[in-house]
Amino acid sequence: MIIVLKPQATRHDADELIDRIGALGLKPLYMPGVERVVIGALGDERVLERLQLAGHPAVESVKPILAPYKLVGRDLHPSDSVISIGPVEIGGERIAVIAGPCAVESPAQMGLAAVQVLEAGATILRGGAFKPRTSPYAFQGLGAAGLEILGAVAKQLGVPAVTEVLDAADLEAADPHVDCYQIGARNMQNFRLLKAVGQGRKPVILKRGPSARIEELLLAAEYILAEGNPNVVLCERGIQTFDQVTRNVLDVAAVVAIKARSHLPVIVDPSHGTGVRAYVAPLARAAIAAGADGVMVEVHPDPATALSDGAQSLDAHQFRQLMRTLGPVAAAIGRSL
Repeated sequence: MIIVLKPQATRHDADELIDRIGALGLKPLYMPGVERVVIGALGDERVLERLQLAGHPAVESVKPILAPYKLVGRDLHPSDSVISIGPVEIGGERIAVIAGPCAVESPAQMGLAAVQVLEAGATILRGGAFKPRTSPYAFQGLGAAGLEILGAVAKQLGVPAVTEVLDAADLEAADPHVDCYQIGARNMQNFRLLKAVGQGRKPVILKRGPSARIEELLLAAEYILAEGNPNVVLCERGIQTFDQVTRNVLDVAAVVAIKARSHLPVIVDPSHGTGVRAYVAPLARAAIAAGADGVMVEVHPDPATALSDGAQSLDAHQFRQLMRTLGPVAAAIGRSL
């Protein structure tokens, strides 16, 4: 429920209403605006009928929140959110570029990849320490050793780092080494993990599941925000359909649809979205043109020898070419790299 206060309403009026809402077991939200103060009430809206808020002298209007995702949606938060990962903002005027290898393989590989992507203009470093793979015989990542390598490289180069966590138990090990957690597509509805990252304040990149509807992605994000962590970035990374031309079908339209429904920033992962190296750059440009706030790209010093996802990874030269073409696309829609 959204309770809009009259212009002359005082903070005392707002506090009184917040106390009354909280006494009913609902979660009150205080949201002061330029011209109006808005109070949100999350929970069973039927109990609000007892308060008869529409007749309160300080209340201008009372409106229901129709979307099932209350905190993620635009009803309570009409303006776009900007989420900071270290010093890098996602959702503002500048397009964020997250790049690095699918998996951390060694200090030398991670160090070289980091230097290459940062010199080309990437702003956030990625690298996987825990690798959930379809086959149990595929490379599963270096685990704790990979976290230490990623953290050391990022610290040395002064750049924020992001890695995927698979379980709530991974958070303690990852926390000292990274600036942002990634919840992968397979874990989008791992509700225990969503609640665990929601209980902290470290930013979270939440990837859309391979068969998840947009509403399911937004409700997954709601789990994180409902625990108190507002620092969520949504990521479109392709969905499974009947077509097998690409690894997944990258849903560029999802960027527009999500932004119409949610204030959270949206990035796109064209590497996992296609699984084909040659398609990554065109779809990265398409994502920026559609309004994405950033892209996540897999880059490896030698994709032919990569232990994970080499077929979709760019080499340093290809990534530099991509970065040169992203700038004009961003400028055409009034943004920059």
